[in-house]
Amino acid sequence: MAFSTLVVAAGSGARAGDGDPKQWRRLGGKPVLRWSVETLLAAGSAPVVVIIAPGAEARAAAALGGLQGWRAVPGGATRAESVRAGLAALDASPDDIVLIHDAARPLLPPDVIDRLLAAIEGGADGALPVLPVADTIKRGTDGVSTATVDRSDLWRAQTPQAFRAGRLAAAWANWPAGQTPTDDAAVVEHDGGRVALIPGDARLMKLTYPEDFQMAEAFLQRQTRVGSGFDVHRWGPGSSVWLCGVEIPHDQTLIGHSDADAGLHALTDAILGALGDGDIGDHFPPSDPQWKGAASDRFLMHAADLVKARGGEIVHVDVTLICEQPKVKPHRQAMRERLADLLSLPLDAVSVKATTTETLGFTGRGEGLAAQAVATIELPR
Repeated sequence: MAFSTLVVAAGSGARAGDGDPKQWRRLGGKPVLRWSVETLLAAGSAPVVVIIAPGAEARAAAALGGLQGWRAVPGGATRAESVRAGLAALDASPDDIVLIHDAARPLLPPDVIDRLLAAIEGGADGALPVLPVADTIKRGTDGVSTATVDRSDLWRAQTPQAFRAGRLAAAWANWPAGQTPTDDAAVVEHDGGRVALIPGDARLMKLTYPEDFQMAEAFLQRQTRVGSGFDVHRWGPGSSVWLCGVEIPHDQTLIGHSDADAGLHALTDAILGALGDGDIGDHFPPSDPQWKGAASDRFLMHAADLVKARGGEIVHVDVTLICEQPKVKPHRQAMRERLADLLSLPLDAVSVKATTTETLGFTGRGEGLAAQAVATIELPR
């Protein structure tokens, strides 16, 4: 079913904290604005008109980079002015269906869109998703309850709200000057229109206060991924060795282009593997002189930052060092603490173990050291 959408993203979002308008803040690794625009485009909205504050064109382009079928329009000082600016830019025919959505409601389920379109096709002048009011509602003044409100016919309104373009334009033309509607359904209701209530969704919450972002993160569906890594370095002349970010005195050192910390290299590859993002050599080529002698914690932090950029988190890591010497057990706690600090993990989410090969193979002959690692991460679906 053909439709177009106005996404209102011109507000300052001051109550959300952080000093940055909430539509540009990140939720699950993506700008808040991008969540609903992606959903609307996937549902077939053509086009999606994003109403932004004047001068925010570059931010919109960055937030929606790579998406096709949207365009930005500068809004006004109020939401009503922004909607009117969007409708003028849309230039829709009277029978076209138009959805109006707040960018501050990023987790838009596609089935809500389907129900809105069905209501308009069924003859309603407008439609909006609603949730029943579950809590007891009180009236009160000066901190004292004065009455209990009957909530049997009360509903919590959400967006998007759907209308025929011509019906909405006529309602706006009849709206009293100087008054500010709370939403677009109120404009059509005031003009005598029949606005249908369709089932909303709790995930379609509005981000208003700082704690709302935490709740929205909890709503995100996540997938658990596990990656593995393996690394080997040979022994050479030296007086210490780096393992899992800890320097250990030893009569040899591991030879490599960087500091040859096999434990961190294996763990970095495990995280990259869980992301499906290549291996350590793709990100830090050994042929590049800038990485000669580099501390391997830089590689690990790069992998951790990639997880964070995708809205994910590392939940557990496990490293096994395979060698005859040096003895790892005296340093194991320091290694765990170092990894926990680098990855911002609780200590019980970090495991470091050591084993030998009973003098078998290159590690048993003392020719080199091997490390294997497993990383468990969670990413938004």
